[in-house]
Amino acid sequence: MQNNTFSTLFVGQNFIKLKEVDSTNNYLKNLVSKSEPLAEGTVIMADNQIAGRGQQDSIWETQPGKNISASVLLKPSFLPLNKQFYLNIAISLAINDALSYFIPSGMKIKWPNDIYYGNKKMGGILIENTLTGYAIKTAVVGIGLNVNQAIFADNLKQKATSVIQILQKETDLKDIMALIFSYMEKYYLILKSGKYVSLQNEYLKRLYNYGVKALYNYNGEIFEGTITGVEDGGKLVVETNEGKKSFNFKEIEFIHTN
Repeated sequence: MQNNTFSTLFVGQNFIKLKEVDSTNNYLKNLVSKSEPLAEGTVIMADNQIAGRGQQDSIWETQPGKNISASVLLKPSFLPLNKQFYLNIAISLAINDALSYFIPSGMKIKWPNDIYYGNKKMGGILIENTLTGYAIKTAVVGIGLNVNQAIFADNLKQKATSVIQILQKETDLKDIMALIFSYMEKYYLILKSGKYVSLQNEYLKRLYNYGVKALYNYNGEIFEGTITGVEDGGKLVVETNEGKKSFNFKEIEFIHTN
């Protein structure tokens, strides 16, 4: 089913809704590889995603029909490879801003790719780039958000939250998606114009634990540090007792004390 129901320039203008799929990212990647050139902004959304993935193949579980499981095709060939993380920044800002319309305070972006409310995870982003030479040919942007799921498994109750838990009422998935797509275009065009400093400043304003002393785990050792920035390549910069250190994805673990 295809509906052009979003008042956007290109994101969501080709909208494909599925009942069930292993992963919207996988489905979209297969579509890109097998078909005629697919329009930039094509969106795949599934009511039920049975093998959703987070960063580095961690599993993303979602209740059928209650949440947003979607993937968006972008073609950021303008983006230098050493600036790839700025696409993550742009998408994170779009989702944060869209959710902040419904939840005016408490929304944060947790490095590198999670959406947080307070100290709990509401969703995540998985971007998979296909390169051609020294350029990004396509980027498949996977978005998973807990919206109308009120109950979580016992092992997730203390870690996860949803829009319905916060607002105590259901929210139309399409209303949230419409705002996400609108903001996505806004930040994507800012990215295309090369305003990296502006994007990074906005990102740091919304970054979870930014400028705050907190505990982290690195190689089994707990240390206290303060996030002071994010490098162009995506590494997290933390001020420690031994000076500033940069950490790659999965190298550092946030310790929650709530």
